[in-house]
Amino acid sequence: MDKFLKLVSLITKKEVYGFIITVLIGIVLYRISVIVLEKIVTSGKTEYERKKRRTIVELLKNIFKYIIGIIVILFILNLYGYDVKALVAGLGILATVLGLALQDTLKDFIGGITIIIENYFVTGDIVEYNGFTGTVIELTLKSTKIKAPTGNVLVISNRNINEVINLSQKVATVFAHIPIAYEEDVLNVEKIINSKILKEANKIEGVTKNSSKYHGISKLDSSSVNYLISVDCKQDKRWQIERELLRTALIELNKNNIKIPYEQVEVHNAKD
Repeated sequence: MDKFLKLVSLITKKEVYGFIITVLIGIVLYRISVIVLEKIVTSGKTEYERKKRRTIVELLKNIFKYIIGIIVILFILNLYGYDVKALVAGLGILATVLGLALQDTLKDFIGGITIIIENYFVTGDIVEYNGFTGTVIELTLKSTKIKAPTGNVLVISNRNINEVINLSQKVATVFAHIPIAYEEDVLNVEKIINSKILKEANKIEGVTKNSSKYHGISKLDSSSVNYLISVDCKQDKRWQIERELLRTALIELNKNNIKIPYEQVEVHNAKD
């Protein structure tokens, strides 16, 4: 019984229940802010607008998390009798010192805000940075993560992003080189390409309507004549479309008995 009374006495102290209530209020406030921000994202009319809002929301979540965390800590310190006003004044001085010590971090924050305001890119966009191409999977105030189709992830400090190519803000053109054997008649091959392959290419899911084109012979290779075709599509579909385009070309060439060369080795028997 004494232990129970001691436990009740401990819990009823303002330092204990005040701590618990303050933390719970902080968590509830953060959860409410997340719910409100999520509704802002879903209210976007277009896919690009939703992606942009999603990026801004993720940044605001981080900001709210830190702000609410600091406020909760200050309330708890006040419960335990610390002079919060003096502490806040001290934090101002500390912030100045940290600002000088953490200049690169502040540059990252400014860079992150600039990326959003200047509309460099948003989460979900396909971008090219220093020859690395991939999808932006995360954008925070400090860094940006880009994931390539191979699975490799590039992490860049926002302060270093001063030049980037946003591929999602334009239509992608996917090219396919089709190798055909030299013995095949050029006019017949071109007829098959224009009447069959391009027609089927327009039916591929994700391809822009009537965008397939034949560009002519692109190369006279050692064992083949390469014919060049292309289609337009969304940037995030380009790699899948390229595979589907080659598959479509192969199917139509096989249907029409057009030879596709492959490496061969001729062996000659030496004679006396």
